[in-house]
Amino acid sequence: MVSTRSRNGWVVWLTFLIGMLLSVSPMLPFAEVFRPMWLALLLAFWTLALPHRVGMTTAFVLGLAEDVLYGTLLGQNALVLTLITFLVLSLQQRLRMFPMWQQSLVILVIFGLAQLIQLWLSALTGNRLPTLALIWSAVISALLWPWISYGLRGLRRRLSIN
Repeated sequence: MVSTRSRNGWVVWLTFLIGMLLSVSPMLPFAEVFRPMWLALLLAFWTLALPHRVGMTTAFVLGLAEDVLYGTLLGQNALVLTLITFLVLSLQQRLRMFPMWQQSLVILVIFGLAQLIQLWLSALTGNRLPTLALIWSAVISALLWPWISYGLRGLRRRLSIN
């Protein structure tokens, strides 16, 4: 049995760290609802590209780190990121065959569903007034999906990440 050694796995974790930094970078207050779901975008890409390395455990750990970073209820973002990863893993074979515009539509539906659950959890805990303005971040994330996907795919090929 041949053992395949993972190469350049640190790049995946570096992209997750950059995604966490981008998700807390300062923005103007009115533009906050348009902030892309950076960590979810990166997690969706790496789940599609490396399903044997990035899965639901990674999503849960990153979600807990995001909960600590945001100061939200512990497990709230972990639940949402785990749900996103579950849906991406469930649709992985189909998503890889779709053209980029269809992938963006599927990402829009998955992220929109995740944002609705986030809205529901925030309303239950009393942290935020329920408003559907959160859906804008799913729309912006779906519009960014082709650029994120092409950029990380090129990085993956150049560094031969497996």
